[in-house]
Amino acid sequence: MFTDIFLQLVHSVWPMIFIFTIIIVSIRLVYIFNNKENFVLHKELLMLCFIIYILLLYYIVTFQDNNYGTNNFVPFREIFRYDVNSRLFLKNVIGNVLLFVPFGIFVTYYVKNDKVYQTLFLSILVSCSIEFAQSVIGRTADIDDVILNTIGGIIGYIIFKFGGKLVDKLPRFMKSQVFLDVLCLVIILFIIYLAFRFDFWRFLA
Repeated sequence: MFTDIFLQLVHSVWPMIFIFTIIIVSIRLVYIFNNKENFVLHKELLMLCFIIYILLLYYIVTFQDNNYGTNNFVPFREIFRYDVNSRLFLKNVIGNVLLFVPFGIFVTYYVKNDKVYQTLFLSILVSCSIEFAQSVIGRTADIDDVILNTIGGIIGYIIFKFGGKLVDKLPRFMKSQVFLDVLCLVIILFIIYLAFRFDFWRFLA
């Protein structure tokens, strides 16, 4: 059964996700048709997932009620404040790491990044931008969030690079467009299932 937090998230974001999906997909399809480009399903799905991820990231860091305490500019002060077994540790430490793992994966994929420092720089830049925006809109900025987000981005980079090495060793038929299309669909559906089955968003809300 879904928790109230997950239901609230779904209720809040589904109109935004639905409208943006229709807009992006329709414009993209017309562009492909007009320019006679090849339609590659898994690449289009990845781009759509990246856009949806950015929208969810925006919602999580701006609209959820996490306004507590004061700004923290002392590294690791907040991280070590929580008991490892507590819900606050899952929410504020593990949640902030997991929040940027997809960012690291997508950035490494789209930038064609072979250098970890590029993902490191982009993760720091985006996370600092988020913290600055939060401080401006009346919420709190926390240097520990930047550290944790950056760790998540690096983990995403490692996952992508490790996955790439595995793909290189796969048989040729597993590198075909059809197989990659199916694999991408299966992964997306599996992630959706996990989100519903285990209520992943409770760690971030």
